[in-house]
Amino acid sequence: MIAAIAPAKINLYLHVGGVRRDRLHELKSLFLFADAGDVVSVEPARDLTLAIAGPFSTPLLKEPLERNLVMRAARLLQRETGVGAGARITLDKRLPIASGVGGGSADAAATLRALMKLWGLDLPAPRLAALAFALGADVPACLSLAPVLVAGAGERLQRAPKLPPLWVCLVNPGVAMPTGPVFRAFDAENPAPAPPQDPDFSGARGIGGLRALLAATRNDLEPYAAARAPVIAQAIARLSAQPGALPARMSGSGATVFALFNARSAAARAATIMRAQGWWALDAQLFGAGGR
Repeated sequence: MIAAIAPAKINLYLHVGGVRRDRLHELKSLFLFADAGDVVSVEPARDLTLAIAGPFSTPLLKEPLERNLVMRAARLLQRETGVGAGARITLDKRLPIASGVGGGSADAAATLRALMKLWGLDLPAPRLAALAFALGADVPACLSLAPVLVAGAGERLQRAPKLPPLWVCLVNPGVAMPTGPVFRAFDAENPAPAPPQDPDFSGARGIGGLRALLAATRNDLEPYAAARAPVIAQAIARLSAQPGALPARMSGSGATVFALFNARSAAARAATIMRAQGWWALDAQLFGAGGR
């Protein structure tokens, strides 16, 4: 059996621009990945099958399996490479659904990584990235576990500057936040937004620099998600108030929020406190930060 982590994705910032001809938004973002998340496992089999388990599996089990991004990724890879073998795929769904941490995209990327290993495939990076983008705008960035600068609608990737060792506390207040309505609310209020920009990273190597980077950036979707679910603002405020936390922010289109810490113990303590509020919380180290 081959297992691949589908890590929680965090948008350190998310600057959103206008809608392109393909109906996707121009954006600039820095994706970070926690060393925890969903897990995709694959085993040899004659046919392609998908089993879904885990604490957040119930909504997915109500949908046709062929629509799941894991199965779509497997079918696409099989079709585009001419592989005749199948696979028995299991998705252990540990992250909240429709929560802004890239669950479906990370699941698809993990499926591609696992099946390439199972089937002995070695696709050129540009071809693999094109397959990933066909599945979803965030999937190419999720192929790698390292911090990555994302531009375009998700198809233009660049290695991110080195970051110090970091831990994260993720908090979801139990609100599903579909992406479409949040982007539509942004578009209604911003019919002609300025082209999104990346910030200056020159001073972001220490905790003080990261604090300044957060102050100089934003998540453009946060106000619109918080208008739909005011509990998001409450979660941000409570998480920001935890000892050792850098200012908290929403990830993606919500409703999950996060705060960064420079100590594992501080992130774990924050997660414990957030769970006591009745919210889902996860603490983890970040991949690619401080040599991780």
